[in-house]
Amino acid sequence: MRVQAQRKTLARYVPGIAALLTLVLHLAGNAHYGFFRDELYFIICGFRPDVGYVDQPPLVPLLAAFSQTFGLSLFALRAVPAVFAALTTFIAARFAFELGGGRFAILITALVTTFAPELLAFGARLSPDTVEMAVWPLMALILYRMVRGASPRWWLVIAALTALAFWAKYSVAFFAVALVIGLLLTPQRSILRTRWFPAAIVLGAILIAPNVWWQWHYHFPMLQLLHNDYDKFMLKWPPFPMQQIMIMSPLLSIVWLIGLGWLFANARTRFLAYAYLALIAMMWAGDAKAYYSGPVYAYLVAAGCVPIERWTGVRYGWRVAIIAVLVAFAIPSTPFVMPIVPMQTFIKYQVALGNVFHINFHTEKNATNSIPIQYYADMTGWPQLERQVAGVYDSLAPAQRAHAAIYAHNFGEAAAIDLYGPPDSLPPVLSGNNNYWLWGTHGYSGDVVIDVRGYELLPYYRSVKRVGTFYNPDGMPYENNFPIWVLRDPKIPLSAIWPHLKNYSYAFGGL
Repeated sequence: MRVQAQRKTLARYVPGIAALLTLVLHLAGNAHYGFFRDELYFIICGFRPDVGYVDQPPLVPLLAAFSQTFGLSLFALRAVPAVFAALTTFIAARFAFELGGGRFAILITALVTTFAPELLAFGARLSPDTVEMAVWPLMALILYRMVRGASPRWWLVIAALTALAFWAKYSVAFFAVALVIGLLLTPQRSILRTRWFPAAIVLGAILIAPNVWWQWHYHFPMLQLLHNDYDKFMLKWPPFPMQQIMIMSPLLSIVWLIGLGWLFANARTRFLAYAYLALIAMMWAGDAKAYYSGPVYAYLVAAGCVPIERWTGVRYGWRVAIIAVLVAFAIPSTPFVMPIVPMQTFIKYQVALGNVFHINFHTEKNATNSIPIQYYADMTGWPQLERQVAGVYDSLAPAQRAHAAIYAHNFGEAAAIDLYGPPDSLPPVLSGNNNYWLWGTHGYSGDVVIDVRGYELLPYYRSVKRVGTFYNPDGMPYENNFPIWVLRDPKIPLSAIWPHLKNYSYAFGGL
């Protein structure tokens, strides 16, 4: 009885404390450098609420816009992923406890879940993966409880969670199917033989129907985007399974690989191991990006920490050594995925580390900018871009300014000008990229256009005057040293040009 009481106390307090520490870490470290280009776009999309967007479901944009209720705030925006990171740590730690882990297993589960590069990145900036990182392991935990005898009514909760994740990112469909495959391959398939399972399917279908209808109504623009970008972002080597080790780091991947083996070795948990393999197989076959599977690793880490605790037994020296290794790994790697140190300090740090280990940290080929990490580089320069465009707009004659439009090449540039511009000082920005194309011309004739790197618009104008160059040496090469034009005298009205500007893509560097 005393042991059971101690375990209940452990379950009640330790995961919560770990989650609180994770929250504090992210709140302290996240809100630096500036808004990432996608975050700017999320906010603008959320300010124009809909049940769907070209390149994403609506939940993350709505969360982004809600975070800005009291004014533009990077801290408020990044508090959203901080909360989801804390939830992920709590769920993983709780999972380790329910798998039979004690205090040490819960502790190292929390450490690995918090500092694994991929999961740390999901919690460091707002993205569709932010929601999935907490929802996927929670779905697995509930399913594990059902296998152990929990009420089959929990299928309805799993349906609701699946729908919640779907409204953030469509890849949860792969995970849901993988979980069912895992059950079908094991005796635990018996929990499917209940009226609550088809009821859950119906409930899930109803909950996601508005977004599916939106995609259908607009001819499934998300599929068009994926098709357009198929050869632009797919990493063909190393193979997808090896990429999984890279995104979680080779050292910390030892933990989840142990967890995968341990899940296989136990009849009651084997369905979760099969689910992981099914997920990786489906994503590999579908040429998914490596990080799409990232949310699954929280429960694999929890599973790995349980046998590690048992192997170390009462040998506290081994346990101290394991914690020391985890902390020693976390300290040097964290600045690469969380903006926790000043930008100039990080630049010097990555140069010094690169010289020691002969590593080029640039994530883009042939990049020469000082900031090696693309998502850090794309947190710079946006307010300066808006100010320069506003200066061009203000320089126009009043008669031209009254009907002048602003056009930007991609959604990052467009969202930055939209968001940083003082209210009512600039017209809504136009772009052919992703949902900006669906928002259309806002009634502008196109007689006068301030064109921000929009090469695609130039052939349609007789008068093209370069009025400035935007410099941002910290930004990505395609966001530095690009032209700003004023276009006049269109060959055809902007409404007739618009269908030709459609660009469903994340490839920002091209024309």
